[in-house]
This record gives sequence, structure tokens and C-alpha cells, in this order.
Amino acid sequence: MDLKNISINNLLNQYPFSRKFFEVQEIELPEVDFLLVDYLSEISEEFWEDKGIDPEQILFSLEAFIEADLKQQALSENWIDTVAILGGHNKSGEKEDVSLVFRRGSVTTIVGPTGSGKSRLLADIEWMAQGDSPTGRKVLIDGKEPGQEIRFSLEHKLVAQLSQNMNFVMDVSVREFLEMHAGCRKVKDVNRTIFDIVAEANRLSGEAFDMNTPVTSLSGGQSRALMIADTAFLSSSPIILIDEIENAGIDRKKALQLLVRNEKIVLMATHDPILALMGHQRLVIRNGGIAKILETSPEEQKMIHVLQKLDEQWFNLRHKIRMGERIGTADSPGI
Repeated sequence: MDLKNISINNLLNQYPFSRKFFEVQEIELPEVDFLLVDYLSEISEEFWEDKGIDPEQILFSLEAFIEADLKQQALSENWIDTVAILGGHNKSGEKEDVSLVFRRGSVTTIVGPTGSGKSRLLADIEWMAQGDSPTGRKVLIDGKEPGQEIRFSLEHKLVAQLSQNMNFVMDVSVREFLEMHAGCRKVKDVNRTIFDIVAEANRLSGEAFDMNTPVTSLSGGQSRALMIADTAFLSSSPIILIDEIENAGIDRKKALQLLVRNEKIVLMATHDPILALMGHQRLVIRNGGIAKILETSPEEQKMIHVLQKLDEQWFNLRHKIRMGERIGTADSPGI
């Protein structure tokens, strides 16, 4: 990238987002065209001394800014269609004879007893294992082995994970936290996006908080609700992994509906029968390995409605008790 021989107009035409760089640096661009280096050299020495930088360093920083933005755009445009898992082995060393493909817009649930290996499967996907995890599994992206720049990138991860334990340590408000994330994602209407995220988070948690609430004072349910809404609105990761969302103290059905939009690949470990049946298929984990793959049958899909009605009755019962109301036999969930 030769910034020393580019005019300001050509720079803005090729990289229109670079205008933001000059705004942050408080460098006012001229109305007439100049070579970028010539224009920077005409700026007073007092300006550069006040900024603690010189034109040469500005060019270096601008080049890094452009390269980072182009990399982000390339990763965003390179939306993946499939994730595949090639079987490894279970805790006893027995071969895991499976070859799974997950496609955009699909929801796969992972079920099994506590300690069976559900979280291990999510971890293999998160780190795109290449036979180098305890299970020996391999993960393919669009049929290919992911390169090192994809597997170990901290800035541009293809995977977003929502665990059952989430705690904030930053001493900022909800608004400040969301503004930082929205700024990283170059969101155009930041205020509207923040409003939508907070509204959705309150809808999920049932415990109201506002934009001025310190994130460190949020309850467990509020924290998880905020991060679920944040992931739904701001995360560019095409793969979402969820670990036991039913333990988050939130409306899990609404949370899943919010997350599965936008054609993402969703995998969710759960003990909850409603969530398990909401997936297109479920993987049964035993002794650390994938023991069975079950497609959700039409009969099971019908059962979801029965279970949801019972769940709503239980929810109303819990809400009455939390609010200090008395309950009677009329509140008992029917079977």
C-alpha cells in the first residue's frame, strides 16, 4: 500500500472508511485535492507537537487502520456455509464413527448426562480442533481445514460462545459497554442498536435494568440476557455455541428464537426437553463420544407445544411465588 503517492481524493474513493481515521485524529481534510504527504507536511509543527506524533507516524497508523478494516471486511464477507465434524474417540478410546455437517440456519442440540462430554464437544468446535484435542476430533469449515489465522485469531473469531457462567469485571455502564462493542463493529445507528439490545435483554431476563446500570451490578440472569442480546445484534460470528442456557435465569425460548435468526449455525448443549426438541437434530453424548444422532420427528415437534404449555404454567407459578403472592390448587400445572 503506497500512501506516499496517493492523492486525498483517491484515498477516500478507494477506502471511504479512512475518513473516520482523520476525524479521530482531528485532521481536517481540504476541499481541493492534494497528495496526502504534501498536505500533511503543510500542517503546522505546533499541531504535530500537540498531538505527540509526526506525518510519518500518521501514515504508518493510517496504513495499519486500513489493513485492519480490510481484513475485517474480508472475514465478514467470507460467510461460511457449513461446519463439519469428523469423529474422534470417546473416553475409552472407542472410535466415534460419525461425520456431521451443520448448515447455515440450522439448530443442533447436544444432550447427555452431566459429565458426559457435551462441553468438550462445544470446545472442539470453538477451537476448531484438528486432532489435537483429547477427543481427536477434526473440524472443517466449508469442507476445508481452517488455517492458523482462523483458528487462533482473537479479533475475528468465527465462533461466539455463550456459557452458563458470565461475569463482568469492567467498571462501566451498560451504555458504555455497548457503545464500545458497537464502535468495534462500525454500527451506523449506535443509539438505536443500544436501545434495541437493552429492550431485548429486559424482555429475556424479567429483571429490569437501564442503560446507566453498572455492568458489575447486574445479576447473573441480567448479565446473560445482556450478552445474548448483544450477540444477536452485534456479533458477526457465523457460529454460535450455547452451554446450558436454561440455567441462565432467563426466558430460554425467547433467547433461542433471538439467536437463531440471521442464518447462523447454532449448537446448544442442554438438559431442557423443550430446547432439546427445538433443534433440527440432537446429538446424544455418552462417555465422551457422540453415541447417537436423532432427527427431531414430527411427533416430537407436536410434543413441544404440550411441553411449552406446561412450562408457561410453571413460569406463572414461579412468578407468583417470587412476587410474594399466595398460590392454590388452581395454580397447579395440569398434565
